[in-house]
Amino acid sequence: MSSKAAAIFQSLRRRTAVALAVLGLGVMAGAGATMPDGRPTPTGLEVPRWISLKSSHVRARQGPGLDYPILWEYRAAGLPVQVIAETTEWRKICDPDGAVAWIHRTVSSGRRYVFNTSAEEVMIHAGKSQASAVRARLSPRSLVSLDECEDGWCRVRARRLRGWIQERAVFGVQQRALCNANRPAGTGRG
Repeated sequence: MSSKAAAIFQSLRRRTAVALAVLGLGVMAGAGATMPDGRPTPTGLEVPRWISLKSSHVRARQGPGLDYPILWEYRAAGLPVQVIAETTEWRKICDPDGAVAWIHRTVSSGRRYVFNTSAEEVMIHAGKSQASAVRARLSPRSLVSLDECEDGWCRVRARRLRGWIQERAVFGVQQRALCNANRPAGTGRG
């Protein structure tokens, strides 16, 4: 092999090694976001995670595709749901009733809300304490926007109202998966 050919070959080897190293770093950077079965998530985002429904007409399907039957339709824009598995285009979710279904990514939003699943009102306090003044009450089966959670309390807002609600009193902030990702869509809690 001529010295010119050897130099070209050596240069090509170095470029290939650099390209593979960069590709490897990219794969390792996304390796932290995995689904319950250990596979990397297609979006690179954590599972489970919280999203909300964009509109008041969201079709829940039995599987990740338009060819799967519609199970029901959600009629609550802003409803928090937990992503428990995903494909590139579809999200397998757990809803406040513990039901599992698939929704298309375009009908979901990263905006965060919390939902009062109880039959009782939940107090919205002025501060992160039961002793602080009550600013409002979140009615049963109602939504409110979520800003952040810290120390067991979540800062929420509705129009001009801002306040704190106990984290354990609402649906939409739990860290653990609330539904088993292996459960088929269309099933309730279990």
